[in-house]
Amino acid sequence: MSIDLSLIWAAIIGFGVIMYVLMDGFDLGLGILFPFAPDEESRDVMMNSVAPVWDGNETWLVLGGAGLLGAFPLVYSVFLPALYIGVFLMLAGLIFRGISFEFRFKSKKNRRWWNRAFCWGSAIATFAQGAVVGAYIQGFAVEDFRYVGGALDWLTPFTILTGLGLMAGYALLGSTWLILKSEGHVQQWAYRITPKLLLAVLVVFGIVSLWTPLVSPEVRDRWMNQIHLIWFFPILAMVCAGALYRAVKRQQEGLPFVATLGLFIFTYLGLIASKWPVIVPPNYTIWDAASAPESQLFLLVGVLFVIPIVLAYTAWTYWVFRGKVKVGEGYH
Repeated sequence: MSIDLSLIWAAIIGFGVIMYVLMDGFDLGLGILFPFAPDEESRDVMMNSVAPVWDGNETWLVLGGAGLLGAFPLVYSVFLPALYIGVFLMLAGLIFRGISFEFRFKSKKNRRWWNRAFCWGSAIATFAQGAVVGAYIQGFAVEDFRYVGGALDWLTPFTILTGLGLMAGYALLGSTWLILKSEGHVQQWAYRITPKLLLAVLVVFGIVSLWTPLVSPEVRDRWMNQIHLIWFFPILAMVCAGALYRAVKRQQEGLPFVATLGLFIFTYLGLIASKWPVIVPPNYTIWDAASAPESQLFLLVGVLFVIPIVLAYTAWTYWVFRGKVKVGEGYH
């Protein structure tokens, strides 16, 4: 029996994407929350809570992007022309966020500027990611695997909403991560803002769910024809939202972050179920965009060797730097 390498690669890339969203999302969320922190000590705690792990988290973004290029190269012939500006904004934001990590702790005189760089870099990168996801949902103008739309077709009211929605989602990840990693007045501040962020996420989630069938007929047909499967994921996402709200009200520390991860996972699975197996909307599948089986097999050998190593050192890093981050203490 032959093995469908395209399915294996789709699973690997999907895994890489969700790992990046979950593991880099909370430190981007902390950057979004940075201006609203109670004081400079709180900002120190926020940054110190992710300083040991933030750069390793971005490994998953590199893995997903490189795997997509190697396994489904035709996707790039559409995505890059369609999303040049959005991808550039994302990378620029990530660069500013990364630089601010290193220089904020060293600078005293200009620390406020590095605070702004951390905030704006995180916000721009997150908004761009959300807008790109929205552009994927609404589809691209494609003829013979060639993008024929304009440079700003990706920026519409719908994608602006998805961009703002992801900002709220990452901020929610950040606040629940802070509940897990902080204590005292910093943790209490995180407890106070989390219900508000959850409400914002649920409002955007509801609007996007109502709007998506209007911008994507393919998704509307999928939702109507497979309602017993598709709506399973939103129900689980709402269960996670309810668990998050109760955990925050009870001042639990670990469950809010875990429930937020579940909220993201089930939303992500719902998106995949709505589009599968289309990889370039509106109608090009993973098999249409796949590279030669020989190329996929050659790359697969290396990736299957690398992924366990990445998982191992990621788990080790989080284990070493487990526990609370206290005011006045930190990785730097």
